[in-house]
Amino acid sequence: MSNLELDSAMLSRLLTSLTLGFHIIFATLGVGVPLLISLAEWIGIKRNDPYYTLLARRWARGFVVTVAVGVVTGTAIGLQLSLLWPNFMQLAGQVISLPLFLETFAFFFEAIFLGIYLYTWDRFKKPIYHWLISIPVVIGSTLSAVFISTVNAFMNSPQGFDMVDGVLTNIQPLAAMFNPATPTKVGHVVMSAYLTSAIVLAAITAFHMLKGKRSTYYRKALKLTMTAGFIFAIGTAVIGDFSGKYLAEYQPSKLAAAEWHFETSENADLVVGGFLDDETNEVKYGLVLPNFLSILAHGDPNAEVMGLDQVPEDEVPPLYIHYLFDGMVGIGMFLAALTFFFVIALRLKRFNTENKWFLRLIVLAGPLSVLAIEFGWIFSEVGRQPWILWDIMRTGHAATSANGVGWMFVLFLLLYIVLGTLCVTVLRKMFKTNPAENELEEISRGK
Repeated sequence: MSNLELDSAMLSRLLTSLTLGFHIIFATLGVGVPLLISLAEWIGIKRNDPYYTLLARRWARGFVVTVAVGVVTGTAIGLQLSLLWPNFMQLAGQVISLPLFLETFAFFFEAIFLGIYLYTWDRFKKPIYHWLISIPVVIGSTLSAVFISTVNAFMNSPQGFDMVDGVLTNIQPLAAMFNPATPTKVGHVVMSAYLTSAIVLAAITAFHMLKGKRSTYYRKALKLTMTAGFIFAIGTAVIGDFSGKYLAEYQPSKLAAAEWHFETSENADLVVGGFLDDETNEVKYGLVLPNFLSILAHGDPNAEVMGLDQVPEDEVPPLYIHYLFDGMVGIGMFLAALTFFFVIALRLKRFNTENKWFLRLIVLAGPLSVLAIEFGWIFSEVGRQPWILWDIMRTGHAATSANGVGWMFVLFLLLYIVLGTLCVTVLRKMFKTNPAENELEEISRGK
């Protein structure tokens, strides 16, 4: 059967991809923005600086809108898991129900304290008490990412049960949660969410500065977000290196497909970019880095790296994931270089960080950071194919065979178009009708 045939399984994959691709934008911001809000308010209190406090206030207002959209799309994911993937949920649901429950608990924990945080500004004699309320919000948002990432990690490295005649026995939920993929999967998801959120907020700030808004408020916003972005970029790169070594040990076929490594060999070369001739498997116009794949996979330039020649033909992941992997890594390197240059320039004071071309690069970095998140997610999921549960259940066997999935796809597509439009419209109107300058004027008057 052709992979492009729009049967129920393929339509289920497309609908789930659509939902997750849309949801991941809001989920990523939902994890990272609370940390930046808390950081801004803490700096404002520590330095008695009203500009940082105002940053926290305004970011919190916008954050609530993204949370609302994220709740809708997150609910849609839960619904689609049951409707579109009943065989998977029947098999794996009993093993991974604990982190799914904990993710819901973490969300409600976050939501409760977020409501308290939003409605208690200026209610305490000591502002530090209000800042303390932000900590549970940060913890709750991060734990939501942690718990849901353990589910995805389980799909890549299933353990915590015994399979006897197709029936799961001796189920150990904690062992399933803390599987070999959990450290790298959770670390990469959380750190990249922090990085993306910082860069998106920096891009918004840079956009306003290009429009001529160069007040202290915007300068401090750019300094905070870009500095935080640099720290998170380093963390993302380090965890990304560990992720590569995890793939080499536990999912070597995924790494081989991502790097177009066709023959098992020592001193394996790393291919960057290029185009693949599907008939000859010849890479054209790619940059070959000698021994670098062995270093990436095992930390040893002489190490042997398994190639696709040892993978059964029907278990070879789609080879286009190479482009996704390169895109994700390339954007990550760009973000690291951009934030590093900003931090160095700020410290040495030999370059104007408000240069128009530099601000344009920061604006560009915003959508690119979101694109890197999309690339990374697609690479993770498509690279696992043909397995939905690694080496246990194939994706085609997990999907529903019911009719009507095509209509569901159309309806959810329309829903996401409406939600996306409403989100952008509300955010623009919220900040356009109440620009920072108005609140800055109130601050200057001592109100």
